[in-house]
Amino acid sequence: MFPVTTTKKNIPTTPQPPTNKTMRAVIWEGNPFQVSVQSVPKPTVQAPDDAIIRVTTAAICGSDLHTYRGILGSTNPPWPLGHEAIGFVTEIGSAVQFVKVGDRVIVPDSPDDGHLNVDPSIASVISFGFGSEFGNLGGCQAEYVRVPFADQTLIPIPHSPARELDYLLISDIWATAWGCLDFANMQPGDTVAVFGAGPVGLLCAYSALLRGATKVYSIDYVQSRLDKAASIGAIPINFTHSNAAQQILELEPNGVDKSCDCCGYECVNENLEPQENAILRDAISVTAVGGRIGIVGLYTAQTKAPGRPNAGRIAPTIDFPATEFFFKGLTMQAGVVDPKPIAPKLVELIKSGRGRPGFVVSKDIGIEAAPEWYRKFEQKLETKVVIRFPKTRDEKL
Repeated sequence: MFPVTTTKKNIPTTPQPPTNKTMRAVIWEGNPFQVSVQSVPKPTVQAPDDAIIRVTTAAICGSDLHTYRGILGSTNPPWPLGHEAIGFVTEIGSAVQFVKVGDRVIVPDSPDDGHLNVDPSIASVISFGFGSEFGNLGGCQAEYVRVPFADQTLIPIPHSPARELDYLLISDIWATAWGCLDFANMQPGDTVAVFGAGPVGLLCAYSALLRGATKVYSIDYVQSRLDKAASIGAIPINFTHSNAAQQILELEPNGVDKSCDCCGYECVNENLEPQENAILRDAISVTAVGGRIGIVGLYTAQTKAPGRPNAGRIAPTIDFPATEFFFKGLTMQAGVVDPKPIAPKLVELIKSGRGRPGFVVSKDIGIEAAPEWYRKFEQKLETKVVIRFPKTRDEKL
């Protein structure tokens, strides 16, 4: 099971008629391959350490597609979607000390929960955009979002409209890609295989090169993604031509130093048939003796429910090549990446001009077009879709 928290806070998700106290938001109602845009109540400060953010740009993430396909989320819909956003602080609670109204901030996908976890055996994940069982925080694909524990959660950035998309991606996918390399203990001079060339995979390949990898292999089957990987200096591998691991081993007879799984359980094999262990099998095969594998692609089996009607088709266990893993002395680390500890170095990379992750964005839209572009993103017709909101008068000055 995906580790979740049952902390509940009262945020409204029921669609409302438009008023000056409502906002537009993307809503999941439990119908696979369908989302809607509805008017819902604007969030308000509910606790002294809350902040309200007016979102200027949000994004559609690959994790949102797990919900869109009906396999990930809370039990009962509806709820607002989205967990990647950037914007301005418009209101703060009485206990907020460091965040000020007017500050430009990144909203990370997983806010601080305000608690010290003294029992390491208990893991919980709270996140925007996944409903009540993930903290009931609302969604970031909306005009406004309420952020709890604002001082510990929000990531301050300069007001730099030209770098908007670069900073936005720190909220989840660039931090996740960077964290995958940390899981794999990637070092300068390493050779790296990155499985998946979606937004996270492309940013993992990009970050590996930025961090000094000598060669990075980008594995996928969508030609536009492979072309994008080649454009940043990665070596594209189309696994439908022949087995990906074998293709790479022909170039790297001893295997690569590190491998990264940026796809997860919804992967397919060489025949484009669903096979949950396809990437793990190839990653173990292609990684050199003593190497490491990082996994940030989702492996989460939930029970079927109205909010995740197709969840039952994902198995909680998979066939694993344990003998090869054991005798090669491999190390593997997996999990959800928290952007907050990683964000400071990524912010500095953008400020310096060295970090330009926004290259993965292929389309920006208005929120009313979200249903159409969810569909196109699902069909792999776009690399990364972002939702832009109109500027206020003050922002235009």
